[in-house]
Amino acid sequence: MRTVPIPVDVSKLSITCVKAPRPRVLNKDTGEIKTDKNGNTVYEVTVSVEDEFGRIELVKIGITGEPPIKAGDAVNAVGLLGYVWEIAGRWGISYRATALLPQQEATGV
Repeated sequence: MRTVPIPVDVSKLSITCVKAPRPRVLNKDTGEIKTDKNGNTVYEVTVSVEDEFGRIELVKIGITGEPPIKAGDAVNAVGLLGYVWEIAGRWGISYRATALLPQQEATGV
């Protein structure tokens, strides 16, 4: 299956960091950390996403490099993309962002 990035319109979403960024672990047994093609550490951030109708979901967003956010921060997800995946009959959507910035910093960008 070819993975096609799906842009996410965050203009009507409220995103809040619920768990501090941490390096993404590829293998729990060896402790291997995921890196991008340039060798930079990939972090995962657990956020709550609330839409304009009040529906809330918890999602993990992957990002290269440690973002300057902490649990409780309102977040602007810059360049948020969704990727549909399928493995052994199971499927889901993984998310990546270009940057995750605290809301007050993002308004000045």
